[in-house]
Amino acid sequence: MILEKGRVCRKVRGRDAGDYCVVLKEPEGNKVMVDGKKVKRGEVSIRHLEPLPVVLKIRKGSKTETIVKALEKEGF
Repeated sequence: MILEKGRVCRKVRGRDAGDYCVVLKEPEGNKVMVDGKKVKRGEVSIRHLEPLPVVLKIRKGSKTETIVKALEKEGF
C-alpha cells in the first residue's frame, strides 16, 4: 500500500510500536510526518510503519484533536 495523506498506519518499531497514527504529508525520501492518539506528531521512517487499508479525509494543518476524533470514529 502507498503512504498517502490520511492513510492510517500502525507503528511496528520504536517506543510507539503497536499504536495507530495517520500520515499527514506525502513521504519525502524515506521519512513521513505522522500524528495520532499515542503517537507524537513528527517525522518517522517509512520502515517503522505498517500501512492499513483505511484512508481518512483530513485537511492540511489539522490539529491532533481532530485526528484523534477521526481515528476513534473509525474504531482505532
